[in-house]
Amino acid sequence: MAESFELRPGRVLARKYEVVSFLGAGWEGEVYKVRELPTGIERAAKFFFPERNPRDKNARFYAKKLHKLRHCPILIQYHAQDQITHKAQAVTFLISDYVEGELLSRYIARQPGQRMGAFAALQLLYALADGISTIHGMGEYHGDLHTENIIVRRYGLGYDVKLLDMFHWGAATRSHIADDVCDLVRILYDAVGGAKHYAKQPPEIKTICAGLKRSLILKSFPTAGELCEHLETIEWTS
Repeated sequence: MAESFELRPGRVLARKYEVVSFLGAGWEGEVYKVRELPTGIERAAKFFFPERNPRDKNARFYAKKLHKLRHCPILIQYHAQDQITHKAQAVTFLISDYVEGELLSRYIARQPGQRMGAFAALQLLYALADGISTIHGMGEYHGDLHTENIIVRRYGLGYDVKLLDMFHWGAATRSHIADDVCDLVRILYDAVGGAKHYAKQPPEIKTICAGLKRSLILKSFPTAGELCEHLETIEWTS
C-alpha cells in the first residue's frame, strides 16, 4: 500500500497542474498545493491512496457530498476530479479551493502561554458552531472535529474557519449531532488551556464546558444551533 506519493514541487500533473508544495496527509491520502497551468491560480489537490479508494468509490462519494454542501461557508469548495498514473497505478485526485490560514493547533500554540483568551476563544467557537449548524441543517455531520483538521484565519473582529476534511458522511442522527457539539466544546476547552487552566476560567467558559461532562453539555446545548444562540446572548459577569 502507498504510504506517500512524494510528489515533488514542479511536477506537472494531468497536463493541467504544477505541484507547489506538500500540505498534509491523512488516512485516505495526501493533500498538495498545486497551481493551474493556464491561469496560475493556486488550488488544493487531494490524492487518494488507491487501496483506500476502490473503484473510485470514496473519491466520488466525497465529491458529491462537497457539491451538496457547497453553500456551507465552513467547507472548502470542490471544483473537479482528475487522475494521474503513479508507479503504474491510477490515482484519483480532487481539486478544491486553496485556503490561506493555519491549522488551529498551530494558531493556539503561538498565542501567549499557548492558549487563547476567553473572549477570543468564544468568538472562535461561534464561527465553528455556526458552520457546523449549517451542515447539520442539511442532514449531514462531521464526526471528528479537532484542532488538527481546522484552518483558521483572524478576520476583522472574528475568525474565518474552514474544515480540512470530513470524517463521516451520512444521515445525521441525534447521536452524531451530539458528538459534533461535544467536539466543539472540547475545542473551546483546549483553546483556553485545558485542565491546567480550567479552574481559573470565567463563568462564561465554564457554563459551556461543564467540566467536559457530556450529559451536562448536551442538556444545555442539544444542537450546534442552540450553542450559537447561547453565544449570541451571553451576559458577561465582568
